[in-house]
Parts: sequence; structure tokens; C-alpha cells
Amino acid sequence: MWLVTLAFWGCIPELTKNCVDMTNSSSTYSGIVGGAAVGAVISWWIYNRQMKTTRTQDYLLQRIKKIEENNGKILSHNEQFTTYHNTVLEKIICLNERILSLETKIESMTGKKG
Repeated sequence: MWLVTLAFWGCIPELTKNCVDMTNSSSTYSGIVGGAAVGAVISWWIYNRQMKTTRTQDYLLQRIKKIEENNGKILSHNEQFTTYHNTVLEKIICLNERILSLETKIESMTGKKG
């Protein structure tokens, strides 16, 4: 296999002995191999950074979703709390009106203000 590759690609003095120097083809092959290696490293690095970014974004989106759910629960509790307090306030106002009417009746019956 190695001989077929050398016959096809030519002689590379850096890899074989007893070879006639063909520096142009050697540098071309070395450039191709080096470029492929650098390209592979850069591609892996970009992929790795994108995966880290994606994981971080997914984590943040999940946290935002949980916070939004908690805020919805808090809002629901606040609405129930407000409704309850409005009901209690209405009852207090009604009780106050009854007390005032009783005071008025007592004053009218006794003829005293006070």
C-alpha cells in the first residue's frame, strides 16, 4: 500500500530514504497534511465552543422557565390574597356601617350625643 501511495504521489524525501529530492511535491504534501491537521483542530474547537454555548443557553432557558413558573405561582397567590383582603375589608365596612346605625339608634332613643 505504501509503495502504491509513493508511486502515485511521488517521492517525499522527509518520509523515505534513497529518494531524489522533489521539494515542490514534498512541500505541497506537507502543506496538505498540515492544513488538514490545522483545519481539523479549528473545526473541533469551533464545535466544542458551540456545544458549550448551547449547553449554557439551555441551562439558562430552563432556569428562566422555572423562574417564570414561580412568578406565575406568586402572582396567583397575590391575586387570592388580594381577593381575600377585599372580602374582609367589605365585611369590616359593613360592620362599621351597622355599628354607626346602632349608635344612631341609641342616640335617638336616649336623646344624647356622645
